[in-house]
Amino acid sequence: MSWLSVAGAVVQPVIVVAGAPALVGVTGQVRARLTGRAGAGVLQPYRELRKLLRKEPSTPDGASEVFRFAPVVLAAATLVVAVVAPLVTAESAVGPVADVVAVVGLLVLGSVALALSGVDGGGAFGALGAGRVVTILALSGPALLVAMLAPAVRAGSTNLAVIVSSTVHEPSRMITPASLLAAAAILIVIIAESGLRPVDGPAPAEPAMARRATVLEYAGPDLALVELASAARLALFLGLLANLFVPWGIAAEESAAGLAVGVVALAVKITLLAVALAVSEVFLARLRAFRVPELLAGAFVLAGLAMSASLFLS
Repeated sequence: MSWLSVAGAVVQPVIVVAGAPALVGVTGQVRARLTGRAGAGVLQPYRELRKLLRKEPSTPDGASEVFRFAPVVLAAATLVVAVVAPLVTAESAVGPVADVVAVVGLLVLGSVALALSGVDGGGAFGALGAGRVVTILALSGPALLVAMLAPAVRAGSTNLAVIVSSTVHEPSRMITPASLLAAAAILIVIIAESGLRPVDGPAPAEPAMARRATVLEYAGPDLALVELASAARLALFLGLLANLFVPWGIAAEESAAGLAVGVVALAVKITLLAVALAVSEVFLARLRAFRVPELLAGAFVLAGLAMSASLFLS
């Protein structure tokens, strides 16, 4: 364990948690400008979190400990991934946990916690949203796992740090059929997991919404924790997508300058990807609920093709 990996384990969660609301604010501002509105500003998510922290928490009658601890589980799983994933540095302080299967499992755990909280809250919208979350998760989880295993075949390891390091030392791996197919599959999964168009809509009153319906019963600090963790998950997804396939700027050598460059590179890459997603949302119509599985099945096919290309073209 080097000091660079330890520094990454400290810096990465701070950047992800502190910068995630700004990322949401940037995407919201981009959507507002493209639709002819002024927008609330990039700092609006921070103001909303501050407002929620001042309110009283609310627990529905009959809700169990599942409802109360779901935000904590979501936030804890997200924080662990932020610590172990190679986002700023190409090394991980906790190597065994940086495995592809473990990271995907932690990300899935957060979605499962939200789905269970939606059912446990007792609301009709919550149960409906939980059903949609589970449906999406049943297809997006395997697609994400297979897509992330595709570059692992070329690297000869399922450890994310090894995968990123091998891509840094062999830049030719960035533009291959396997990399392009896997990146496309992960991008579709990110859209589905983050509740973006065309999978989900931004309006909280839509009866067919997925993730937003599972948190309708939350209020106060609990809702603030869910919103912050959800924003951090989006930042993590985009960071993993960027560093798995385009790890430019990531700190691979032990130097303070390299660490600073890694921080700036991560922020730039995540912001650019988020802006691209926000722009695409403006021009995409939302899919009907029965068409979403077809989109995610397409993501799984792309992931399978990426795996096949990695096996036969490596």
